[in-house]
Amino acid sequence: MSVFNQSRSNIIRLIFAGMFLVIAAQLFHLQIISGKYKKLAEENALFRKSIYPTRGIIYDRKGRSILNNTIMYDLMITPSQVRNIDTAYFCQLLGIDTAEFRSRILDARFKNGPFRPSIFEDLLPPDMYARLEENIWKFPGFNLQERPVRTYPFDAAAHIMGYVGEVDSAILKRSNNFYQLGDYVGRSGLEQSYERELMGQRGIEFWLKDNRNRLVDHYQNKALDTPAVAGKNLRTYMDIELQQLAERLLAGKVGAIVAIEPRTGGILAMASGPGYNPNSLTGPAKQENYGRLALDVSGPLLNRAIKGQYQPGSTYKPLGALIGLDEGVISPASGYPCLGLYTGCARPVKCDEHKPGHAANLRLAIANSCNSFFINAFRLEVDNSEFHSSRAGLMKWKEYVNAFGLGHRIGVDLPSEDAGNIPDTAVYDKEYHRSWNSCTMYTMGIGQDKMTVTPLQMANTMCIVANKGYFYTPHFVEKIDGAGEDDTILNRFRQRHEVLTHIPDANYEVVQSGMQDVVEIGTGRPARIPGIDMCGKTGTAENYRIFEGKRIKLRNNAVFVCFAPRDNPRIAVAVVVENVGYGGTYAAPIASLIVEKYLNDTLRAESREKVESIASSDLMPTYLVRAQFLADSIRAATWALQTGDSTRLQKYTNRASRAALLDTMHKIHTFIPVQPKMPADKPKQTPTPKPELPVKGAGDSTR
Repeated sequence: MSVFNQSRSNIIRLIFAGMFLVIAAQLFHLQIISGKYKKLAEENALFRKSIYPTRGIIYDRKGRSILNNTIMYDLMITPSQVRNIDTAYFCQLLGIDTAEFRSRILDARFKNGPFRPSIFEDLLPPDMYARLEENIWKFPGFNLQERPVRTYPFDAAAHIMGYVGEVDSAILKRSNNFYQLGDYVGRSGLEQSYERELMGQRGIEFWLKDNRNRLVDHYQNKALDTPAVAGKNLRTYMDIELQQLAERLLAGKVGAIVAIEPRTGGILAMASGPGYNPNSLTGPAKQENYGRLALDVSGPLLNRAIKGQYQPGSTYKPLGALIGLDEGVISPASGYPCLGLYTGCARPVKCDEHKPGHAANLRLAIANSCNSFFINAFRLEVDNSEFHSSRAGLMKWKEYVNAFGLGHRIGVDLPSEDAGNIPDTAVYDKEYHRSWNSCTMYTMGIGQDKMTVTPLQMANTMCIVANKGYFYTPHFVEKIDGAGEDDTILNRFRQRHEVLTHIPDANYEVVQSGMQDVVEIGTGRPARIPGIDMCGKTGTAENYRIFEGKRIKLRNNAVFVCFAPRDNPRIAVAVVVENVGYGGTYAAPIASLIVEKYLNDTLRAESREKVESIASSDLMPTYLVRAQFLADSIRAATWALQTGDSTRLQKYTNRASRAALLDTMHKIHTFIPVQPKMPADKPKQTPTPKPELPVKGAGDSTR
């Protein structure tokens, strides 16, 4: 019998039965098979919160924390959860406009996807955090995230400690997605070198939310939570009081100071001037402060201790003496009849000492810093008949100098160390078409010509002289908390490099005696410290610079190197101060104050007065004022060309000169890019020029 002929009641029963089966099947699919709505429900009720670990603390040699942590807050966004919010009110709380609001949301979606949290505004100022904390429940998709932030209790050691910043796409790619957007990573200094040790391990917490988007309780009593693991602490050789003193002495000056413990290679202090307060690159004002520092032509972001390349001047002479003694071309009794001028080559070189007999032997030549003696010694080393040619002699000389740690990176535990320059035969072959001799580069014997070194390298050479032939790679970190004795990270700093121990101790004793005379009766008398036997050497190098198309002569760079006490040396120091004159005027007194403070743990009353006098001396090169004006005006002109807005340019030029500047820049296409806004905690390499390098050639007292 056809179903259509059945009673109406049966048809209704079949319809209801079919509907029941459909509903039952759909419920089974939704509740048992599909997890879509479960996921949506969890997203509405659960909040996954990243817990950033506190980075490891860095301590000085006396257990004082140089670098610590405090807590600030980031405003995070999960784009997929942002809906039905009062955009105008939200923008009012943050002090931004709606266009910026939309731009940031799109940026977060593009960089990290719609379902992952990204930073919307980092390191909130206290007043903004207070406003948002009270109202955050009104804005679904936004939450406040705790962020450990670095603090510097002593306002010192900015170049050494470095800074941390949010990871970018390049770091994410290199790390194989080990990092996540929002993570902070070391970007310079010890923060970068010891990132793996300092970073710690990220944790996760699951929270329940109510219908007003407020976090109310932990999910399942923290059963699924993963705790954050703090980073490891670093124990360094640094003395923070010594570091503060070094930075104070460089106030208002361009230069660097490095102090090393010879028996371990531990760096006690490293300062670069001009410097900056490390706290200025942490917290909510970091981008503004970075922009100001990056545009400063004096280069406060540049660590001149490892990147400044200087001619060492007469501070090279003790090394030249040791090379000559070891080759046998000079002896302790060797002298030179110098009357204030070296005339052995076509181009004469002056010596400030004219007294007869001031270079009658090696010890006197070192004490009086005789240019003629050491130029002659260098020529004897290069022309040594044992090597049969000047080419072989120069390469042997380079081998010695490289062994002293010059001309290559030493391997300090800081990134971006420079190598300096020690030339070889290929350099002179190219410049002089293979037609050269020892007179071509004879000022290398007084630390000039093409020779450039870093202050760190200068200090390390003093460690070698103090140790009579060996050194340990200079480094800051003595140990890492929680690391084993076989820790491979620090093993390379425990290796003793016996590079020049084949030179007899008697030769070192002769050179050390001459260096002690430098301080006692010679050119370094301003460095004398009562009761301390110090060995030192002054140096002065002429300084030229190309500025506004002209080669101008600046004041000499002052250099001083030393170690003390002579017996059982505990500290070796190198000081470079640009454009201040002779090495004995500022560099030697600065070094003596560093030595006195470290060895005696205090300063005498007269030394404290000297500190005040040096610290208050403004010795910044005067040309920097003009250089800053030019750099700012060119940037303003570039901005005007790119945007048509000349308001920035108006304060630098009148109408006629402004038009001329724009026309010139347009014709020659020498544009200086407008500095972009610094990405979140990502300072770029400072655009300042390299440190001024002394010119090659003669005319330098090298005292």
